[in-house]
Amino acid sequence: MKKIIIISVVVIAVIALVVANILKKEKGVNVDVEELKRGKIMQKVTGSGQIRPEVQVKISARVAGKIMRLYAEEGDRVKKGQLLVDLDQEQYLAALERAESTLLSMLANEKKSKSEIIRSKDLYKKGLMSEAEYEAVEASYEAAQSNTRQAKASVKEAKDALEKTRLHADMDGIVTKLNKEEGEIALGAQFQEDVIMIVADLIKMEAAIEVDENDVINVSLGDTAVVEIDAFADTTFKGKVTQIANSATVKGLGTQEQVTNFEVTVALLDYNDRFRPGMSTTVDIVTETQEDVLKVPIQAVTVRPKEKLEKKPGVEENTDSNQPEDEAMKTKKPEMLEVVFCVEDNKAVSKPVKLGISDDTDYAVISGLEEGETVITGPFRILSKSLKDGDLLEYEKNKKENANAD
Repeated sequence: MKKIIIISVVVIAVIALVVANILKKEKGVNVDVEELKRGKIMQKVTGSGQIRPEVQVKISARVAGKIMRLYAEEGDRVKKGQLLVDLDQEQYLAALERAESTLLSMLANEKKSKSEIIRSKDLYKKGLMSEAEYEAVEASYEAAQSNTRQAKASVKEAKDALEKTRLHADMDGIVTKLNKEEGEIALGAQFQEDVIMIVADLIKMEAAIEVDENDVINVSLGDTAVVEIDAFADTTFKGKVTQIANSATVKGLGTQEQVTNFEVTVALLDYNDRFRPGMSTTVDIVTETQEDVLKVPIQAVTVRPKEKLEKKPGVEENTDSNQPEDEAMKTKKPEMLEVVFCVEDNKAVSKPVKLGISDDTDYAVISGLEEGETVITGPFRILSKSLKDGDLLEYEKNKKENANAD
């Protein structure tokens, strides 16, 4: 009897264990999901830099001299043609007087030579002067004419130098920078700027930004832009691309930190009288916009080896370490494909996708997915490494819709 009781207890325990295993629900991988929808995608390229006037003129001396007087201060509004700077004129007035005196002398010599050639021509016709003597007088007159032309050129040059001692505004604008004071020396080099002041038109401003070489190929003239200026918090301004540099700006050349950028100029379409040259800015250039396209969240896209995706179901991987392996296969890097894991019958199914443009949150789907499909968007660690086809899933369906409803 005792033996029967023991056997009965064991049988009941085994049956209970079997039933528990049957009833036990297999635990799946906890993931985040989202349903695919259609919408608008705006692809952007971002760059940072500074704002500056579209037009500005550097007022610099082209002749050397002491600055005798400045007629404008920084911040003053000036008109085109207005006198801005007076340089010391003393040496240039003296040079003009010397040139004019020389010209008078040359004119006198020319007049004298002209009289001589008239007399010589009459004597030559009468046979009272040899041909050689006449040619000598003729040459003397031509030399006198040449000297007169040189003297006139010297006078013109001296007048020009004198005029350059008075500097005028070439445009209407505001003096945005004053580099020198009265009493300082202006170097006046023809091929090297010695800027005294800068006059700029602050009504028309532009942002000069640097764009990475990989992004600049997407930027085109006329692209619209959103401009953020650090000094204007929570405010954006409209812009338009007006210029793209043809040559690069390279920083850290020859080092691991080498960066190659291209300058892109964006005209500010909104005017604000508080804009100041040199203010820091960040610009988002809209390079392409697509309406009503299928979108997939950026975080849902991952990569997997092509050979694993193409492996036929039911075929086990070779785990025999003793089996020889081709050397080429050992060194060859596996080809990776972009995939998105979808939810089908509560299981993960990877689908290769072809993607188009992207914005900050989504990719445009060209092929591989359909509207209404549920895709896995996270967690990143699981999605990027451990998740595989056939994995059982646990998730909260319509999580976003429920959150919006609350």
